[in-house]
Amino acid sequence: MRLANRTAVVTGAAGGIGKAIAVRFAEEGATVIVADVTDVPREGGEKTVEVIAAAGGRAEFLTCDVTKAADLEAAVARAVAIGGRLDIIVNNAAIGTDTPLHETSEEDFDRVMAVNAKGVFLGCRAAVRQMLTQDVREEVRGRIVNISSQHGMIRAPHDFAYGVGKATVVYMTRQIAGDYAEHAIVCNAVAPGKILTGKTGRAIAPEMLEYSHSRAPWPRLGRPGDVANAALFLASDEARYITGENLMVDGGWMAN
Repeated sequence: MRLANRTAVVTGAAGGIGKAIAVRFAEEGATVIVADVTDVPREGGEKTVEVIAAAGGRAEFLTCDVTKAADLEAAVARAVAIGGRLDIIVNNAAIGTDTPLHETSEEDFDRVMAVNAKGVFLGCRAAVRQMLTQDVREEVRGRIVNISSQHGMIRAPHDFAYGVGKATVVYMTRQIAGDYAEHAIVCNAVAPGKILTGKTGRAIAPEMLEYSHSRAPWPRLGRPGDVANAALFLASDEARYITGENLMVDGGWMAN
């Protein structure tokens, strides 16, 4: 029970990677605020809170639009109301346009940046403001785990805005880690490679899967649980002297 008596906020936790992280955290003892614009999994299946409750865990859904500061502040406040402090926030919510630069409208670019960049900024800011008021436990006041991407470091094929937003997450992670280490606040990121979340459409188009298999040397593509386990490690006391890192979970993609 690596997260026993801890409270965590996970954004974009209704489905996909966020759902896997929320469920994994609850398995390890955390009380989880499932923060999303909807509680209906985009890929279908049971709701996150229902999965956690059925396993005997503790979770609560809170409607949260990460482009709105008040929503993220409310999610942090709810975690504090339940557990007396915010131990962990995972900034996971993200969107894309699936368009190259010349086909990306200003409106679509602004929308992606509002979620992928500003949403992480607002989540981190709300968390840091709360964590600065907390006492130090096991050398740490609180932990931030951002979900970046391999496409924050290399191009996101034909998804210009998504890649720009994720590159911003990589930078913010390092900046926050450096600025707040003296305050015992830890900030790291997990950078997933190609993860099969149950999404349909272009994400699993034959040409996209072929491209992903050609880049990743591992025999299979990623699963949400692979990312959840990495996030769990960074959220736990086992990662006590690690901050400012962008942990690749990509089956060797970036090494290939």
